[in-house]
Amino acid sequence: MRIPLSWIREYTQFPAEGTAEDLMAELVKVGLEEEDVHRPTDALSGPIVVGEVLEKIPEPQSNGKTINWCQVRVVPEGSAQTLTHEGIDPSGVQGIVCGAHNFEVGDKVVVTLPGAVLPGDFRIAARKTYGHVSAGMIASVRELGIGEDHDGILVLSTLGLDPEIGADAMELLGLYDSAAEINVTPDRGYAFSLRGVAREYSHATGTQFIDPAEQITTDDAARPGLEVRLSDQAPIYGVEGCSRFSTRKVTGIDPQAPTPPWMASRLRLAGMRSISIAVDVSNYVMLELGQPNHCYDAAKLDGGIQVRRAAAGEKLITLDEKERSLHAEDLVIADARGAIGIAGVMGGARTEVDDTTTAVIVEAAHFDPISVSRSKRRHKLPSEASKRFERGVDPQLPPLAAQRVVDLLVELAGGTDAGEFTDAGTPVLPEPISLDPTLPEKLTGVAYTQEQIQQTLTAIGAEVTQSGEQLLVTPPSWRPDLSIPASLVEEIARLIGYDQIPSRLPVPPAGRGLTISQQRRRSVYAGLAAAGFTEVLSYPFYSEAANTLFGRAEETAEAMPMLRLANPIASQHPALRTTVLPGLLEAVRRNVSRGFTDLALFEAGLVFLPKTQLGSAAIPALGAYPGEDVLADLDAGIPEQPLHIAAVVSGAEPAELPGVAGRRRDWADAVDAAEKVADLLRVQLEVTQGRHQAFHPGRTAELRLNGVRVGYAGELHPKVIEDQDLPARTSVMELDLSALIAAAPEQVSAASISTFPPTTQDVSLIVAQTLPATTLESTLAEGAGALLEEIELFDVYSGEHIEEGKKSLAYGLRFRAEDRTLTAEEASEARAAAVALAVERHGAVQR
Repeated sequence: MRIPLSWIREYTQFPAEGTAEDLMAELVKVGLEEEDVHRPTDALSGPIVVGEVLEKIPEPQSNGKTINWCQVRVVPEGSAQTLTHEGIDPSGVQGIVCGAHNFEVGDKVVVTLPGAVLPGDFRIAARKTYGHVSAGMIASVRELGIGEDHDGILVLSTLGLDPEIGADAMELLGLYDSAAEINVTPDRGYAFSLRGVAREYSHATGTQFIDPAEQITTDDAARPGLEVRLSDQAPIYGVEGCSRFSTRKVTGIDPQAPTPPWMASRLRLAGMRSISIAVDVSNYVMLELGQPNHCYDAAKLDGGIQVRRAAAGEKLITLDEKERSLHAEDLVIADARGAIGIAGVMGGARTEVDDTTTAVIVEAAHFDPISVSRSKRRHKLPSEASKRFERGVDPQLPPLAAQRVVDLLVELAGGTDAGEFTDAGTPVLPEPISLDPTLPEKLTGVAYTQEQIQQTLTAIGAEVTQSGEQLLVTPPSWRPDLSIPASLVEEIARLIGYDQIPSRLPVPPAGRGLTISQQRRRSVYAGLAAAGFTEVLSYPFYSEAANTLFGRAEETAEAMPMLRLANPIASQHPALRTTVLPGLLEAVRRNVSRGFTDLALFEAGLVFLPKTQLGSAAIPALGAYPGEDVLADLDAGIPEQPLHIAAVVSGAEPAELPGVAGRRRDWADAVDAAEKVADLLRVQLEVTQGRHQAFHPGRTAELRLNGVRVGYAGELHPKVIEDQDLPARTSVMELDLSALIAAAPEQVSAASISTFPPTTQDVSLIVAQTLPATTLESTLAEGAGALLEEIELFDVYSGEHIEEGKKSLAYGLRFRAEDRTLTAEEASEARAAAVALAVERHGAVQR
């Protein structure tokens, strides 16, 4: 928000010699952030004066251009020239070459004399051009930095001005004024106005504040005007889209009337360009009071006005000349022919005020912030009006703002107040808040007196009454952000001074630290990193095809359930991930494309698995506890979000070097990574032969925990590797880390170290090719009994001397007793029992 200093002085006691920096220094005290200073004189300096054209001689040039050789008087006739800069004629008449043609002899213009500096460090000096010495320049608004028009020079009569020759043009045009720019936080929408900022300045300095709204006198005897109907059939969260809609009418305005320089200057410093008298007045009142308003050409309106939700398929051409397809949630202002504006955002082109308008309907309304904010975002149409409405506008202002616009149009555009007034709806005012007088001290640590509390709240415009031991505080209508006791405490602390709040370092509570789940996650990540894996992070947005390929084991025609984004950051990635693998493989592709082929990467992240119910039927309103049933419904619509961990290996390990052939990584490394995660969490994975559409059909392991599948590991399918430009034999694993962490024991007991020696024996069995090695391993462990300490597969063989359809599995068995040294006979008996059970269950044959 930019605050012209001349403007704020009308409502405060800001000193005449005060600067923009002085103003911002005071506003910072009450929590407004300083942004910038806008001072025209930083880029513009005189002498710049009013001149009268005495002579204008057109002179055609050889290049086809016609210039005007002009004589311009820059001091009153009979007066002496007091300026002495080189190039300034003592006679008071300057010879100037001008290329513009939109002026005549007798016109008063702005003359930049030698010694002046224009924006862009353009220095004016007497110089020879087109056969003349041109001692100065007749300026356009663009050259002065006060507009974009460069078609001709600035003729002062077009602004309704007839100043004295030689007068300071910079003062005449308000160029000595400056503006302070502040940042307004979203909860303080009232500060998007001179009214709000002036009030804050008075709080900061303790000086008098003149409320511009109280200076407006409304015509209480006005007769009913334009018919207005508020008919919101689909309010958002049960809140009507428009609670108040006021209109007034002014007739007989001159659409060509110039905007006075003082108003144009203030608008310019506030960041707005001057357009026309009606538009400028509308913007001026919005900046002054903080109430957006709109002027309709009364002749273009068809019947009365209705405020409603948009109809299906309804379209509107807005003031920026773009046709917009309206949404059923958009609140629109309409006449008998259809929509004429998106409420609180932008008006329509059909009823726009133009250079033929003589009668105007002035509208000022109060719209629901949520409705305005949604329409603004939906149509990507930010505006000064929407910026204010979505932050909250004083619901008491519409009649006053409409009257203020009418008054200015009567004063500046020659209009007549038609005496017609419509005020539809009832303003919704803030509810009283019960405040415990001890709460401010509890929250801030400052012992405020009850007198300080009441005086501060009264100063911001609140009504404060005693209700037993509590204070009953009714916030002012312009402060919708004050809705709970804590917000009142914030105001007390802000206005009395944040510097009063003591600084104390908080003492961290004892006995806190990482949760068990956090500790386990960190141990897994650290363990994989220690094993040579590098952690990566990827976006959780995937294509539907990637989710289906890696997130579902079986290839089916049925669509896979997944969460699709309403507004994805990329059209090719419209869904939230159901698996971590696609993002991890994208990291592999990026590394390979940059020459890194020997990779071991891992990633952990949430996946999103939709349940039967997705979302909820309605979103509860803000500011009130929704109830257990509503919360349960919201929770039921939230997708399950387990933590998954995945790893990928490719290339060699260690990396191949001259004379050193590294071992090629394969599916066994992926399985080993999965088992590494399980070991770190002290859980036992069951590894069995599995099938998955994205994996190699003969090199896929299904990973189970307590009989429940928790992931897969193995080599990717050759077609997947080819389609995704991955290195050959790329292998991956993915686990449901949440399930593993939940199954991990709370306490891990260290095994005792035996002082007795182990006894080792080997066994080699021929079994069916389809029998998983882990199944046979479990059988041998069961048969060997309590003496078996460890079993390990060390060889798999099929081929010569092995029957077709069979394979040989060789295991190392290690036996140990806790209380004695085992004899060879005891170990052999345990081995024999293990073989016997394998023969019985699987038809195994000992080699």
